[in-house]
Amino acid sequence: MTKQGKEKKFNKILLEAIDQALSALGENTKKSVYLHLENNFAIPKKDIPNRVGDFTDALEQIFGLASTKLEILIMVCLNRRVRCEYKWVGPKWLVPDLTFEKYAKLLEIWCKENDEICDFEVIVNAEERQEQRIQ
Repeated sequence: MTKQGKEKKFNKILLEAIDQALSALGENTKKSVYLHLENNFAIPKKDIPNRVGDFTDALEQIFGLASTKLEILIMVCLNRRVRCEYKWVGPKWLVPDLTFEKYAKLLEIWCKENDEICDFEVIVNAEERQEQRIQ
């Protein structure tokens, strides 16, 4: 499969995951969110995969702090679609700084480099992150 084909496949999977997460709010709410995104933020549904940062900013403006929970739900739905495994390497008290935007970008890169969508793994090492902050 070409890189362009892989990108289209990933975009489709991402949109399906977003659709599934928004469906948890109810069909009418989902339709309203898409309409609001297009009319007030100029983000049509088809453009979301290429504008994930704008999408997350818009969700924050629409839902406030609750947008984080919605982003997590989208990541869970996306995770199920690509059979992703997330392994945290580090102390349990330290939470990784993995946003929806970073997660979507990592998955997109991984999908473009691999033929099949499965067993994606994100490993965050707390010691390496702390060393990076000190330098």
